[in-house]
Amino acid sequence: QGRLVQSGGGSVQAGDSLKLSCVASGDIGRRNGREFGDHTVGWFRQAPDKQREGVAAMTADGKTMYAEFVKGRFTISRDNAKNSVYLQMDSLQPEDTAKYSCAILALWLGDKTPLQALGLLGYSDTEGQGTLVTVSP
Repeated sequence: QGRLVQSGGGSVQAGDSLKLSCVASGDIGRRNGREFGDHTVGWFRQAPDKQREGVAAMTADGKTMYAEFVKGRFTISRDNAKNSVYLQMDSLQPEDTAKYSCAILALWLGDKTPLQALGLLGYSDTEGQGTLVTVSP
């Protein structure tokens, strides 16, 4: 057993930056002979009264993908040696206010892209507990 433990987040003003971290503990990601680094990882968010949406993803081979609303402002990265994934968020805006969660995606996503899968239930192998990011004008 294991889990994804998140850190970072908080309350900032528009234009500020934050970095979210997510560490996989225990045997998370280590199943069927596979390691954390074999999985696509990513971040999703959910604002009050809004649907969950995929924010950023990084595949096992390092390919990144971003939602249009964060392109050029957010950067996802991972350190497989530390079983960790990060989200650097720059130029934060009030509309970025949400609960942010990391996820290790399942190896099979069907016809969904990683960003689509992050925005849906049922495609994550494991999800973090979520951390609140609040951006004031």
